[in-house]
Amino acid sequence: MTLLTTIFAAIICTVLWYINAPESQMNTGILCLMYWGASIMWFVDAVFEYVEIGSEYFTPAPIDMLNDFYLGLSVVALGLIIWLVVLLIKDPKGVVKAVLFKK
Repeated sequence: MTLLTTIFAAIICTVLWYINAPESQMNTGILCLMYWGASIMWFVDAVFEYVEIGSEYFTPAPIDMLNDFYLGLSVVALGLIIWLVVLLIKDPKGVVKAVLFKK
C-alpha cells in the first residue's frame, strides 16, 4: 500500500507539473521528485520483500495493509510539508515578503 500511495501521489503531482510546466512558479517539480524517489524506494523494498517471502507477499493481512496505507499517507504528508516549506522560503510570487514588510 505504501508503494501504491506514493505512486498515485507521484502521478497526480506529475500531471499537475506537466499542465503548468512552462510558467510554473509553484516548484511542483520538487514535489514530483520527492514522490518519485519515495516510489522507487518502496518498489525496491517490495522487490526485496517478494524475494524474501515469495508469493505470500501478495496476500497481506488486512491490518498490515492498513498500517502500510497509513505509512504511505504519512510519506505523502511529509512530502507536502517539505514542499510548502521550500515554497515559503523561495516565495516565487512575493506573498510572504509583502506580508512581512507591509507598512
